[in-house]
Amino acid sequence: MGTGAPVTITIETIVHSPVENVWTYWTEPKHITQWNKASDDWHTPFAENDLRVGGKFVSRMEAKDGSFGFDFGGVYDEVSINESISYSIADGRKVKVEFIRQGNDTKIIESFEAEATNAVEMQQAGWQAILDNFKKYAENAK
Repeated sequence: MGTGAPVTITIETIVHSPVENVWTYWTEPKHITQWNKASDDWHTPFAENDLRVGGKFVSRMEAKDGSFGFDFGGVYDEVSINESISYSIADGRKVKVEFIRQGNDTKIIESFEAEATNAVEMQQAGWQAILDNFKKYAENAK
């Protein structure tokens, strides 16, 4: 990728649930552990979230067969309840998530700086798969 500015990837979805519910499902650890995976052979057995500027978060992501796992975490730069979250991942990359009220639906737009190891298309597909799992969870949670 060289020394240029990082590539920013944007993904989005519309969740058929009010923004207040979507926010809760996105930010509370008991919900994060239910949806935070790109495929059914992965899971998030542990999550913690200190949702405030300067607060830290971490999700432990693991293959269900135990073959691989990693911590995904960072620090919040901005938090605007029911509207947006910006954070810096542990490796310094920036992420912004917007929650846009559309009647009883919520549009989520997530933008993140790509890392240099994996293809942009692979990163976009992985993050979109997680967002799609979130949508499915949020629309079916009670």
